[in-house]
Amino acid sequence: MDKATGRIICVAFCKGRKHDFWLFKESKTRLLPAILSITDSGYQGIAKVHAKSLLPKKNTKKNPLTKQEKAANRAISSRRVLNENVTAVLKRFRILAGKYRNRRKRLFSCG
Repeated sequence: MDKATGRIICVAFCKGRKHDFWLFKESKTRLLPAILSITDSGYQGIAKVHAKSLLPKKNTKKNPLTKQEKAANRAISSRRVLNENVTAVLKRFRILAGKYRNRRKRLFSCG
């Protein structure tokens, strides 16, 4: 989502259940090198595909997070919350679940 305009830039979806990062790789959606990608921990390995990405550090039993890492994760999640809210709206109103039954030229227009 573009923070300045509030428009959804790209949406990829598929039938059934599929992991987010797997869907991202399968959709062949490519980000411009200048774009900063702020993702959740489900996108482990995105740094190999897109160099300019922010990913929260994962916690393990053997290596618990330090206070600085927790603060960094909080900062990343606070920047990501707008996208998560848009995703929730798309899911809540089942926008991506059914067929689009309107005119094709209205499909990608934001009013």
